[in-house]
Amino acid sequence: MKADNETVLLKGLALNDRKAIETIYRENYNVVQALILKNSGNIDDAKDIFQEAMIVLYERVQSEAFELNCQIKTYLYSVSRRLWLKKLVHQNRFLIIDEAEPDVINVDSDVDDQEKLHMDFLMMERAMGSLGEPCKSLLEAFYMEKRTMQEIASNFGYTNAENAKNQKYKCLMRLKKLFFSQYKSHE
Repeated sequence: MKADNETVLLKGLALNDRKAIETIYRENYNVVQALILKNSGNIDDAKDIFQEAMIVLYERVQSEAFELNCQIKTYLYSVSRRLWLKKLVHQNRFLIIDEAEPDVINVDSDVDDQEKLHMDFLMMERAMGSLGEPCKSLLEAFYMEKRTMQEIASNFGYTNAENAKNQKYKCLMRLKKLFFSQYKSHE
């Protein structure tokens, strides 16, 4: 399930709320830019592709039937990746035209790496989804919300930061087990 914050952002996007749109840009553009730059693109390409992906998302959230089953970041990354691959194919930039021209780069391996990384993120998201509470919330508080162990101990009712740290370790081991069981079955 999406975090409440993401639901608010999607509703804001649907209503063309400037603050929601700026937040989506700020939180997600860098991932798309890295993808484009790593795969033969430049900053302008990244801006164009991200803008197109935002338009796709905007058009989707206009439909009441639309339900996003992943994070906004995952959705925008996936759409951007497809748009960029289409553009590369259209420009024949993924093919080595002249073997004597060493500056032309075959991006197939980079795209495969990105695809594998994307699949790993999806499997991790599924593993987090099946982790259960309080582990899911505890790990999100530490890794995503960047809370200290003392804050986590206080918020989750642990007697001290050391107990919270031990619980975090146990939760990580459960997450690791879930992730790798999915990973092995996916290969």
